[in-house]
Amino acid sequence: MWGDVAIAFLLAFIVAFMATPYTIKLAKKVGAVDVPKDERRMHKRAMPKFGGPAVILGFLVSVIYLLIVMSMENTIGLFGPENYGMKLLGMFLGIIIISITCIIDDIKTIRPIFKLTGQVLAAIVAVAFGVRIESVNFAFIQTPELGDVLSTIVTIVWIVGVTNAINLIDGLDGLAAGISVISSVSLLIIFVLNQSPTVALILITALAGALVGFLPFNFSPAKTFIGDTGSNFLGYSISIIAILGVAKTYTLAVIILPLIVLGLPIFDTIWAIIRRVIKGKSIKAIFKADKGHLHHKIVARGFSQKQAVLILYGISATFGLFAIILFDSGIWKALSFLLMVIVAIGLGYKNFQQEHSDDNQRFECIECKYIYNPKFGNEKAGIKPGTEFNELPEDWVCPVCGEGKGMFQEMTR
Repeated sequence: MWGDVAIAFLLAFIVAFMATPYTIKLAKKVGAVDVPKDERRMHKRAMPKFGGPAVILGFLVSVIYLLIVMSMENTIGLFGPENYGMKLLGMFLGIIIISITCIIDDIKTIRPIFKLTGQVLAAIVAVAFGVRIESVNFAFIQTPELGDVLSTIVTIVWIVGVTNAINLIDGLDGLAAGISVISSVSLLIIFVLNQSPTVALILITALAGALVGFLPFNFSPAKTFIGDTGSNFLGYSISIIAILGVAKTYTLAVIILPLIVLGLPIFDTIWAIIRRVIKGKSIKAIFKADKGHLHHKIVARGFSQKQAVLILYGISATFGLFAIILFDSGIWKALSFLLMVIVAIGLGYKNFQQEHSDDNQRFECIECKYIYNPKFGNEKAGIKPGTEFNELPEDWVCPVCGEGKGMFQEMTR
């Protein structure tokens, strides 16, 4: 089995790594380019946003190759009682629907309602082919099966919800892809502990391999973005693989464990909706992207994009480890781990404040709360570390919201 898992990772990695440069060239030809036309975008130049097809290709080539080989060797059963063959067919058809919808969006930009329709249709196809959350049982708590109607609704909401959570967090170089790698590795460990079916192990490992092959082109400074095609594919695939991987134990784990593993993007998405509702925005505006996401806030505190991404990687890894400990050792050990992490973060933040307490002239943007720290400068804009605020060019603007120097005020300690 472990040989198959290794092949799944390596084959997906190689295909995605080799295919990504071609998608960069293709993006420029078909117009799949992200132009920084508003203050929400963190990049300053036009960027290809067509990396998704490379990740999808790596994943599909790896999975299909192994399924064929393992079926010929009779080491995997696709049409037994669990009927994984039909479930995988439904998943693959859903990936095609997601891909077509989002490729059009990456090239032409379509209305959000049409993209949501594609997501729902892909989820319905997966459910129709047998991918379902059928009951809510956890440990000693036993409840009746959900029934066809409720099971269908819960599964569709789960798939569409996770799909959008990954899509919405895709705002910095390497963020969505890196967090998906961390989530995939966390789920893989849970699957191993759970003795999940080989199919689930192959799927999650191939997904991780394809992402690792893509990340060298996407991590800061990025050469390409994963695009809506890639981020929607990641969310859709992770949501279904999670169901296939833990469905044979306590079904509540299908929701709880992936919820924890994907805690960062899910929390960010929920908070974004709550924040917009509190501000009294319209239904249409609630689902419109803005600059209030967690990664924007971290950058606004004076961190570089790369530092912000690494911080979010750490938070995501903490969620993943919490889910693993919860599954393997129970709630008390998991909470103990979380408490230790919180204490460590508190001490680290205190040291960070002390280290920067001697910065006498830090300036804060009134509009977005970005902090210019002379110690770090603004390397994206060519401002070297050690450049004082009054030495900045007159045409320098806030890297987050685009306001000029006049919108900055000196911070008091």
